[in-house]
Amino acid sequence: MRGGAGIGILAGLILAVVLLPALVCATPEYARQTGLQCASCHVSASGGGTLTKEGEKFLQASGGMFRQPVKAQRVIRLIAIYLHLIAAISWFGTIIYVHLLLKPAYAAKGLPRGELALGWISITMLAITGTLLTFERIASFRAFYQSRFGILLAIKICLFLVMLATASLVTFVIGPRLKKKKSSIAQTLKPAMTIEEVSRMDGTDTSPAACIVYKDNIYDVTGSKLWRGGRHMMKHLAGGDLTDALKLAPHGEDKVIAMPLVGKLVNEADTPAVARPLHERVFYIFAYLNLVMVFIIVALIAMFNS
Repeated sequence: MRGGAGIGILAGLILAVVLLPALVCATPEYARQTGLQCASCHVSASGGGTLTKEGEKFLQASGGMFRQPVKAQRVIRLIAIYLHLIAAISWFGTIIYVHLLLKPAYAAKGLPRGELALGWISITMLAITGTLLTFERIASFRAFYQSRFGILLAIKICLFLVMLATASLVTFVIGPRLKKKKSSIAQTLKPAMTIEEVSRMDGTDTSPAACIVYKDNIYDVTGSKLWRGGRHMMKHLAGGDLTDALKLAPHGEDKVIAMPLVGKLVNEADTPAVARPLHERVFYIFAYLNLVMVFIIVALIAMFNS
């Protein structure tokens, strides 16, 4: 019932944008070309609405590449823009958070469910609202290559499609392989492990164990009620070295050394180098590629308003 109502609302929004009468209007291109204010083309000094004679002349010269929304459409457009911005902030924020704070190696252990869900909800909302806003504004395909706004919008759409393609590959092709690798590695607690191997023992998703490092010793905290889900007091995560963090803890090391000792931490230089599999190398390439494209899209948005 809820799904049907949602589809009905979406269909109503699309029909409202497509079927409501729309007027073709001049664009900010005129102001950039002539240096004149919005009131030179529009009766309203703030722009939009009824055109002046000068605006009508430019409208005929522009060939009707853009639409001017009527009052009812402006309300829909405002809602669509709001949702579009919220979705963009959520998606870009997730990318920046994972890449700059958690680092791609965090996601390379297996894509986190929470970030995946938020990412795909944001992508879906961006696609829906972006389509609505594009059809609401663009009246002719010529706008995509004959106007500054259209060219920037076309570049933005292409970047979004590239990011959508990479997100699909990472989610449905690379992601399952990363989780399979994580599961196979985490099934065995070895007496000597590198920090990368310990990082896969985070107690979440497919990892059967939660381990921490303290003074180069590896402890298994899986059975502790204080480490459910690989988290301790909502501050510390399993799979890392907590030697420095314990200095700020309200308890002593006795709480840690009481946990089962499973092995020793070794340097990666002391272990044979193992080449990353192809799917993991592709994951890192896509990860940093998407981060770069986020900053490019933000730059394009800034150019929209320049």
